[in-house]
Amino acid sequence: MTMLERQTAARPPAPALITRSAAERSSNGGWARCLSLMLDEIDYGLLLLDSTGSVRWRNHRAQAELDASHPLQISGGRISAVLPEDAAHLATAVADATQRGTREMLTLGSGRQRVSLAVVPLVDDALEGQPATMLLLGKRQVCENLSVRGFARAHRLTPAETRVLEALCAGVAPQKFAEHQGVRISTVRTQIGSIREKTGARSIRALVRMVAVLPPMVPALRGVVFEPLERWPLERPHDAA
Repeated sequence: MTMLERQTAARPPAPALITRSAAERSSNGGWARCLSLMLDEIDYGLLLLDSTGSVRWRNHRAQAELDASHPLQISGGRISAVLPEDAAHLATAVADATQRGTREMLTLGSGRQRVSLAVVPLVDDALEGQPATMLLLGKRQVCENLSVRGFARAHRLTPAETRVLEALCAGVAPQKFAEHQGVRISTVRTQIGSIREKTGARSIRALVRMVAVLPPMVPALRGVVFEPLERWPLERPHDAA
């Protein structure tokens, strides 16, 4: 468990140019629904807790992300951590957000299931004094399969180059990829060179970074699971081929 950041969140001032007429208030339900739909299109898990710590809302990504292997679970309408030491830190962070208005970033879980979590207090006049807390789930892998494939299509990578890109984003060294595919390392280097030329990346690290910072979009068909083209062993990515 590592606490990365703690920061006091100041109460935001009400926007001076926004007034809420009766007509505007009557349309809030439609905009609230639109906001919910918008948050469902973001490929990061978002959860909303009320002042008692109960989960009042979660987006589609949070629902999919909180599987049996995730270090966080929802039970009885409440969020909890699987590991006892994580549970204590999470409870403290949520209590501090509710009572003191502080935000905190935690690292929960162990091994390859470690995940970062931001605990953010939400304060607004519309809440009528009832504090709410947002939980923002971090990723358990650097590059999502959907992002890799979308990036590959956008830059017109061949299927072979797409497989190389996915391996690089999974942290597989070029030599290991060549051995796995039963090809010469020179062939893989040529493919990496082609990928870099098409994308404008100066190095493998820069290439992976380009994929990692892509907009976090969810699949158009929410029920579709994008399986990796290959299941690679996790290794440290190299700076150059």
